[in-house]
Amino acid sequence: MTAGRRGLAVVVKGWPRLSETFIAQELVALEAAGLRFDIWSLRHPTDVKRHPLHDRLRAQVNHLPEYLHHDPARHWRARTAARRLPGFDRAYAMWRADLRRDATPNRIRRFGQACVLATEMPADVGGLYAHFLHTPASVARYAAVMRELPWSFSAHAKDIWTSPEWELREKLDPATAGARFGATCTAFGAAHLRALSADPARIDLVYHGLDLARFPAPPPRGPRAADARFAMLSVGRLVEKKGFDRLLAAFALLPPDLDWHWTHIGGGDMAAPLRAQAKALGLQRRIDWRGACAQPDVIAAMRASDLFVLPSRIATDGDRDGLPNVLMEAASQSLPILSTPVSAIPEFIVSGEHGLLSDDAPDALAAAILYMARTPDRAAAMADAARERLRSDFRMEPGIARLMQRLDAMLGAAVGAT
Repeated sequence: MTAGRRGLAVVVKGWPRLSETFIAQELVALEAAGLRFDIWSLRHPTDVKRHPLHDRLRAQVNHLPEYLHHDPARHWRARTAARRLPGFDRAYAMWRADLRRDATPNRIRRFGQACVLATEMPADVGGLYAHFLHTPASVARYAAVMRELPWSFSAHAKDIWTSPEWELREKLDPATAGARFGATCTAFGAAHLRALSADPARIDLVYHGLDLARFPAPPPRGPRAADARFAMLSVGRLVEKKGFDRLLAAFALLPPDLDWHWTHIGGGDMAAPLRAQAKALGLQRRIDWRGACAQPDVIAAMRASDLFVLPSRIATDGDRDGLPNVLMEAASQSLPILSTPVSAIPEFIVSGEHGLLSDDAPDALAAAILYMARTPDRAAAMADAARERLRSDFRMEPGIARLMQRLDAMLGAAVGAT
């Protein structure tokens, strides 16, 4: 970090990650607003492609040892140095208590990474900010306690709904070295965290919003010819909570007289079983699996489509979407939207006004698809309303301004304590 006011250490799961462009968007905007920070990544990048936002960031990126045995010398050097930090004994006691409740290799790795972070952060760091309330927040919390610094977090979806309650409560409680503040991107998530927090005022609702400068207005959409193919698009990881297995089952229920095609963009662990499901249903010729794509290709696909479909659902482990940014991206291109009323999706899409929210059962999804295909004027009107809602209520700038206020206050408190 350069000279000036005290800087920030930003802790993320991995950098860069194509599936987390909402984090890149936020950090680029915070940097442009004057915030000074370095990035500390718990994992090395695995994505082959990068988003243009990643190349705009000027912050220094540091990678912690992903697995401690990959760099034992660095780990043990940090562990030895960390023992001399003023808050090490307290952090160690906290970690031991956590380990008794969560005796996993991941918990051990969290403390080792925290030792590296605490000892390698520049001396002028005034606070830490973690994206995701599970592992990144644990590493940030242990390191912050070692260095006697404030810390904060941004929570999203999986980290809220799959973390044990005892851990969430402690990370939210000032008496147990909880965060100075927490931001979360949905009212649904904010209400849950406030109910668990000893100080609910520490939890802010900060929508990611969309930087509309990155999504130029779409060209006018002409009417679709009656005999034209109905083109559907989904963008999202091939994981259980996205509901693509049920969407494939819905496609099999569509009537023979509907000429349709579906394009999927994104990677994910369920690629093989979903392709096998599509083959078993005889849908291969109607599907284009594109894998991960760059942003210009995603925008082009949105402009070439008639319907955006995201059939989100709650996974068996409790994981679920928050408010997927891809819905706002689709709205920016006046692309009609079909989704489900899971988590915070209704905070953006009021069903029947800005798109359709369907039950995720295959027959319900099939009926909704058919309605959108056969009422193009109504679908277009909802798409226009969604774009207007995006422009009026879900722009990026208000959230960035609120985060800057919170982070400046945290760093200012850290300066006052020195």
